[in-house]
Amino acid sequence: MAEYKTDVALMSVTNTEFAAVTYFHDWKALVIPGDDQIYDTASFERDGVKHSLVHAKLGEMGMTAAAATAMKVIYEFRPRYLIMVGIAAGVALEQVERQMYGDVVVPDIVWNYSAGKFVPPDQAEITFGDLGFLPRSTYAAVPEIIFPYIHQAVESPENQCHVHIGPMACGSTVVANRRILEKQIHNQIKTTAGLDMESYAVVYAALHATRPQPVPIIIKSVCDFANSEKSDEYQKFAAYTSCEFAKLLYEKYLPLDS
Repeated sequence: MAEYKTDVALMSVTNTEFAAVTYFHDWKALVIPGDDQIYDTASFERDGVKHSLVHAKLGEMGMTAAAATAMKVIYEFRPRYLIMVGIAAGVALEQVERQMYGDVVVPDIVWNYSAGKFVPPDQAEITFGDLGFLPRSTYAAVPEIIFPYIHQAVESPENQCHVHIGPMACGSTVVANRRILEKQIHNQIKTTAGLDMESYAVVYAALHATRPQPVPIIIKSVCDFANSEKSDEYQKFAAYTSCEFAKLLYEKYLPLDS
């Protein structure tokens, strides 16, 4: 029977996220012959026992690159946990507890809001002027077994981050328009707490991988909000808080025994 070979695998996308990941550990580059992906390996200790880490940075943004990279990481390293860190858009709506820059979003459900069909407006409830949209959204749940440990990390006196647990919407484009957020996303799931472009693919890949399957965890921090005022000002800070909370989670709370 196949076994786990790595304790934790991390994934990131942008150079800013990669810089935040590398800040927290002493990484060494690993090149696998025949694989154009460059991996980084490191380790951490808990109670005198050394545990293994691997990191892979996506070549581009989006679900296609995320799914392909996740499957490669799973195949090559067989991680017990597959954690995507990085930045995301917040929502700051009344249905979601007030968010600030740097707040961490850990989704219990990820969903693809961009799947659907464009039709005439009289054929759809979601309309944008003379354009209608019929959603055919798909959903993937992060395994419930992991959330007691996430809550322990949230409540830990060592945690300096404000953490939101709730649905994360994932789509193929950056959202910089409040109407998209209100009509296409919160029209379907009002409690959506964040938006990104990769989370659904990572969770889907983990849940559909061959055994032993890793437990997927998405940890992304709010760097802006899904509106026309998007900027890069808080990306470094958000990438840092995401990695900081992830580090606390896997170094202190995630079960790492057989």
